[in-house]
Amino acid sequence: MTTLNISRAPRYSEEMVKPLREEVTSAGVEEWRTAEEIDHALQQPGITLVFINSVCGCAARSARPALKLALGHDKLPDRIGTCFAGVDLDAVESVRKRIKNYPASSPSIALFKDGEPIYFMPRHHIEGSPAEEIAEDLKEIFDVYCK
Repeated sequence: MTTLNISRAPRYSEEMVKPLREEVTSAGVEEWRTAEEIDHALQQPGITLVFINSVCGCAARSARPALKLALGHDKLPDRIGTCFAGVDLDAVESVRKRIKNYPASSPSIALFKDGEPIYFMPRHHIEGSPAEEIAEDLKEIFDVYCK
């Protein structure tokens, strides 16, 4: 008899999240959907941003628009990628293992230098904040850490 581990099954269908993914990938953000893709990106030297996308309203209203606005800044991380909470389970888990000092949070934005976390914006910073304010926060962080 085969059993299905429900806790490891994606919560959202690919059809449901496709337009939410495309909202950031159309702006040039890479998709890192597996733990191996996350690990590879974070093994590269330099600054890497990982956006943990989500289906929630604060992702739609604030996080995704803020990320897109911040991508217009003159200083940017060397790599920018995204994985989707509730869908890309192993990729999200790989990111969360690296930011273990912070509670699981989606949407969220993590910045790494040479694979080590240097900045984390959790959901509670995103929720209720306008996209423009979050984008300005990201640009300030980019000014500090990016070339």
